[in-house]
Formats: sequence, C-alpha cells, structure tokens
Amino acid sequence: MKKTLKSLTVFMFSFALLNVSCRQEESQLIEAPKEKSLKADSTVAKLLQRTAMNDGSGDNIIDNSSCFAIELPVVLKVNGLDILVDSEEDFDTIEDIFNEFDDDDDNLVITFPITIVLSDFTEITINSFNEFKNFTDDCSGENVDDDDIECADIKYPVTASIFNSNNELIDTITILNDKALYNFIDDLDEDDIVNVNFPIVAILSDGTEVETSNLNELENIIDNAKDDCDEDDDNDYNDDDCENCTTNQLSDVLTACSNWAVDDLERNDNDLEGQYMGYRFNFTPNGALSVTSGNNSFSGTWESNGSGNNISFTINIPDLPDFNATWILHEIEREDGETEVDFHIGEDNDLEFESNCTDG
Repeated sequence: MKKTLKSLTVFMFSFALLNVSCRQEESQLIEAPKEKSLKADSTVAKLLQRTAMNDGSGDNIIDNSSCFAIELPVVLKVNGLDILVDSEEDFDTIEDIFNEFDDDDDNLVITFPITIVLSDFTEITINSFNEFKNFTDDCSGENVDDDDIECADIKYPVTASIFNSNNELIDTITILNDKALYNFIDDLDEDDIVNVNFPIVAILSDGTEVETSNLNELENIIDNAKDDCDEDDDNDYNDDDCENCTTNQLSDVLTACSNWAVDDLERNDNDLEGQYMGYRFNFTPNGALSVTSGNNSFSGTWESNGSGNNISFTINIPDLPDFNATWILHEIEREDGETEVDFHIGEDNDLEFESNCTDG
C-alpha cells in the first residue's frame, strides 16, 4: 500500500512538472510580438479608427450632411412622388427624378421619425424637421476637412488576440465591419495587450488591395493614402456619375454610334437646343467631327483628356460657336435602346447628345 502511494505521488509530481513545462512553452509560443501589438492612442490605432468611422457623405442627396447618415429604410416625397429608400441603390432613383427635367425646382421631404447614425456609430432618433435641422446646422460645410478617412478601407474579417499581463492568451475576437473595429479600438485601455493578427489587407481608393504584415506597414499604407482621393463630401449628387469613365470609353461610344442629336444645349443659363433640331453629329476616331442639317454641312474637331470625373471634352466647330468649349464629361448612359452622353461646365452650361444606338 505504501509502495503504491509512493508511486502515485511520484507520478503526480512528474505530471505537475510536465504541465508547468508545457504551460511555459505555450506562453512563449503565443507571446504577442511587439510589431503586432496594438496600443491605445498609438498613431496606427488612431488611423485605423479614423478609417473605420461612419462616413455620412454617401446619402447627401437626401440630407445634405456629411457628418451623419440616415439609417435606412426611410420614406421620402421626391418632387411629389412617394419613394421608399431601403438601400443605397435607391439613391439613383432620387437622382433620376431630379434629372427628369432641367427647368424645374427639385424638392425632397423626409417622413419622420428617422434614425441618424453619427461618425462614431451613435444612433439618434429624430422626430421632426426642426430636430433634423439642428443636426444639419451643426455639421461642417461641403468639402471641409474631417476626421474620417475615406481613401482607404480595411478588408474584413480581421482577428485580434488578447493577452493577460503574463502574456497568456485569454481571448481571440473576429472583427467583421467598420463599426466593430471602431468600437474595438475605442475600448482599448493603456494596459491592454492586443496582438493584431496579420496579414491585413488595406483597400485603396482605386480598388488596389495591399497586403501588410505588421502594424508599421499598415500605418504607412493608411497614412500615405488618407488624402489620396476626392472624398466627395459635397452635396452635388451629379458630380460623381463618371467615376469609372475613360477617354477610350468615350471615344468608343461617340464613334461607334452615328447621327447624334442635340437633346440639351444650355449656355449661360439660356436654352438653345430648339435652334438645333434636326442637326446630326458624327465623330471619327481621328478627332474629326461633321455636322449635317438638311443640305447644310459643317466640319470641326474634337478631343478628350483626363479620367474618371475629370474628363475634358473639347469641341471646335467654327461655324457653330454655341458648341465650342472645353466641356467636362458628366455621364454616359445606355438604356431603352438609346445612348446619351452628357457634358457640363459649371451649373449653367450643359450639352447632351443622344443616339438611337447602344454600340460602343
């Protein structure tokens, strides 16, 4: 019996030593690397939180305010039409209604109550227009510098490991979206030991994905990208319809279709399209332009430069000076068996060509 007890004691002591040895080895294996340890109030933590902030500019066609967003769904009356907006795709419906006529006064009325979401994801119920106006008045104006970073995004999910003061892993969390990342960083304390698990992918404004292997790389990527795009924090819903347009696309559309008609021509707030009914425009790839109207014909040139929302389109027809200018491409639209190409200069000059063609 004593021999058995002695053997059991030796076994338990040996097991305890083995357990301590394994625990020490495990702690060494999971110790948070310093280059991956996220500290509260560090530069990279602040950049990540700014990247994760709620961007309120996407629905400016509704609220004209970039410092908060309206939680969907929301019911609107747009130029007298009742519209249920339950996704961002419905913003295009509002724009289509606004753009249906060029000479009307556009009007949008919000049905209250609504919920607004601030940049820190705080949700506030708004019961009346007066309450709503108090919040919009407190927002900064258009294109004013703000804290949120819109020129870079984080590709989710992101995982983080949390350690105790003995460098022992006590929890692993998975972050699935901006709100979760913002709140996670907001809750960090000075004595927290958090290991962000890499690689982490940052998405730049042009869609490029950049893989980072530590916090220093991630900090540099976000810091270099934070001012590298137009955040579009304005209330002009018409200024971003050609984000993916190219000069090649414009050339292909103009030259593949023929007999373009003038659907709209406004110069210095004067409507001139009525003077050019029956005029037909034809564009060639080498930059030549011909116009016919009955037995009359006119010759000119055209060229385009730039990219995205900054494509310039220069027309020169000596005998038709109303068209001569360097226009900015606003939109290329194909629907219902026809193509429309829309240009503008500021608010009082518009040119729109239309063709019964969907080639190009």
